[in-house]
Amino acid sequence: MKAVVQERYGSPDDVLSLQEVDKPVPKDDEVLVRVRAASMHADVWHVVVGLPYILRLMGNGARKPKRLIPGTDLAGVIESVGKDVTRLKVGDEVFGESAKFGWYNGGAYAEYAAVPEELLVLKPSNITFEEAAAVPTSGIIALSNVGSASKAGQNILINGAGGAMGSLAIQIAKAQGARVTAVDCAAKLPMLRLLGADRVIDYAQENYLQSGERYDLIVDVASILRRAEYQHALTPAGRYVPIGHAHYGKATRWNGRIVGSLPYFIGRLLLMLLGPRKRRHFTIRNKLEVMTELQALLECGKVKPIVAKTFPLGEVAVAMRCMQEGSTLGRIIITP
Repeated sequence: MKAVVQERYGSPDDVLSLQEVDKPVPKDDEVLVRVRAASMHADVWHVVVGLPYILRLMGNGARKPKRLIPGTDLAGVIESVGKDVTRLKVGDEVFGESAKFGWYNGGAYAEYAAVPEELLVLKPSNITFEEAAAVPTSGIIALSNVGSASKAGQNILINGAGGAMGSLAIQIAKAQGARVTAVDCAAKLPMLRLLGADRVIDYAQENYLQSGERYDLIVDVASILRRAEYQHALTPAGRYVPIGHAHYGKATRWNGRIVGSLPYFIGRLLLMLLGPRKRRHFTIRNKLEVMTELQALLECGKVKPIVAKTFPLGEVAVAMRCMQEGSTLGRIIITP
């Protein structure tokens, strides 16, 4: 089969190549998926370049990748199943993650991938494979945080709403009946309105935290807001939820090559969990449970994934450069 192979860490242009490799053999608890679409997200870039260095020590390989094929989010058709698989069957159209952790190479950028059954759910018939592949990582994070925190009638602000995660967060919050203010650059605002945002703000033109508006929930996709900036924009019982961290440049500067932006993100997370407005009833949810909820939202049309651009398997490095530019709304897709 054809697959994108990474034999060392470095620039995507230098370390990624399209090769013929053996088709994977699924383990007893895995299924073999004929990949119809896979998606690009920032954690894949980090694994390819090997920065920050701490990610190499978290299971992907210190000197070189233990798993040679990148990518973790996919959609496709099951071709065979392991002997312990009971929920899925040959011929099922599925989508989900191909690795339990986003900082692993998950084998999604290939014509076939062996995937644990527990990471996949059936693809709704009303969305394409490309749309389905755009959902898993961003959808799991968005629904686990926004879905459980937002309620009908609440006033919610989403900072960084124009990316793949933010665009899903808007729709999930609206599905809960919340009023949503979406913040991003001017070019992305028209699409944010179409996604259902009640108000859109160009961060370059308006200091949105100084307007006097109070929010029950502030969702910070990039985790860039400091407590002094957001605390006075919250209602007395309001909460601040960081659901991402800085990428690319932060990881390549000399002081970010070891741990990147993780200390800052972890600090924001601890502040959220332990501070005066601590997040009550916080739990780490089972991924299959969250994916099943996403499946239902997709099936009933309350959430519509946004596909920004599509690239063939041989242009993964080009797709990564496009992602780094940050100008696309939605998810970049790879098609084998």
